[in-house]
Amino acid sequence: MTNRNGDRAGGHRLLLRLRSEWARLAEIATRHRRVLVFLACGLVAGAIAGYWSAPRPTSAPAEAPAIAAERVILYYRDPSGAPLWSAEPKQDAQGRAYLPVYDNEEISFALKPPKPKNAQGARKLLYYRNPMGLPDTSPTPKKDSMGMDYIPVYDGEEPDSGNTVTLSLDRVQRSGVRTEPAAPRVLVQPIRAAGTIAVDERGLTIVSMRSEGYIEELFVNTTGQSVRAGEPLFRVYSPDIQRAQIDLLVAIGSVQRGTLGAEANRAVEGAMQRLRNLGVPESRIGEVRDTGGNPRTIDWPAPGGGTVIAKRVINGQRISAGDELYRIADLSRVWVIADVAESDLAGIKPGLRAAVTFRAYPLQPVEGEVTFIYPEVRPETRTARVRIELPNPQALLKPDMYADVVFRAGADEAPTISVPDSAVIDSGTLQVVLVAKGEGRFEPRAVKLGRRGEGYREVLEGVREGEEVVTAATFLIDSESNLRAALKTFSPPESPK
Repeated sequence: MTNRNGDRAGGHRLLLRLRSEWARLAEIATRHRRVLVFLACGLVAGAIAGYWSAPRPTSAPAEAPAIAAERVILYYRDPSGAPLWSAEPKQDAQGRAYLPVYDNEEISFALKPPKPKNAQGARKLLYYRNPMGLPDTSPTPKKDSMGMDYIPVYDGEEPDSGNTVTLSLDRVQRSGVRTEPAAPRVLVQPIRAAGTIAVDERGLTIVSMRSEGYIEELFVNTTGQSVRAGEPLFRVYSPDIQRAQIDLLVAIGSVQRGTLGAEANRAVEGAMQRLRNLGVPESRIGEVRDTGGNPRTIDWPAPGGGTVIAKRVINGQRISAGDELYRIADLSRVWVIADVAESDLAGIKPGLRAAVTFRAYPLQPVEGEVTFIYPEVRPETRTARVRIELPNPQALLKPDMYADVVFRAGADEAPTISVPDSAVIDSGTLQVVLVAKGEGRFEPRAVKLGRRGEGYREVLEGVREGEEVVTAATFLIDSESNLRAALKTFSPPESPK
């Protein structure tokens, strides 16, 4: 009984050793399947045959029930089914106990099923290919110019046709190849430009007189002062206005006396029109006509409301007809004039929204709208001026303040098929993307590109919606494709048959 148990323990240790050797050989066989699988099978079969062919001591039939009751543990295996074994009880990384394997449990050393063969039991040989990858094949074994044997190609191992590049799945994974589908996207291209605030020209007013005069008193005597329409700006004495007022009073007296008859009314209208021509407001004309008085000076009213941005008159000054005395601007709305680079003009059009940030208020961006693109390009800077209108209800925005403008070009365009920028291999004259065909196959494909926006490029031709394009490790695959193309140029010409 002792000899039987000793032999059984020795057999158990041998089986454990064989099992470990089998696992090691199975890993090597994945790389060198044709040679090592048969070698491993022979080694395992010989070891098993040598063990089981050795003489065994026999025991009496009466001992069988006792042996059945004493099952011997051969080894312990991993609970997850991984090819891991132990001669002693242990636990895996998750704390699970290894499972015991007894001597009466069947141990299978079956090999994986081989690739299907033809009816004669052997794979069909198609041809022999050049060992350097050149487009040169042979129906019979041969050597190339350097003495290297041509490689046999069997049925099911034909290389891809065309310009498809094939990489092993292991190499694809190690190289970090990533793909992304071509899909419709709205491409928004931010265009940045610098600008300055300008006065809205439609709200600009210049104050001047149409006659000669003398300033006797200034009511608005500082630049930047706000005024309302009709508010008096200065008091002026004008000989021309004085004479026109006298003519109006004479005509009114003639009407009252009836000396001129029907022509008296026309004389009154003519005198009033002369005052209007001199820019005298209607309120002053009505005062002279109704009261019959002849004031020596007149308080000149502001023609419009706003802020005085220029003052060119002082108290006591003699002024001539047409002199600019004040410049008044309505700053409730302002313009931002942005200088856009000539290369970005294609994305700018009226109605486009723009975000404007002022350096005085960096945390308060304002949304505006492009209203006009000036028709000339400055030759010194190769930029064009673009006008943006902004509201300014609190008068925080001052003329000539600096502004940073960001136009969102393409925000109102329809979605278009696009791919990531990283997927495009640009040689300057040719743009190529790599289309993933599955199972490690990639096809270089020339494309026609359009607009760019937020990390994507519009594809006009070459890629369809849903096709996977390579976005990472593109130059690795491209180098494989270029290598194959370069090897083809070294292919020797076919010898005449």
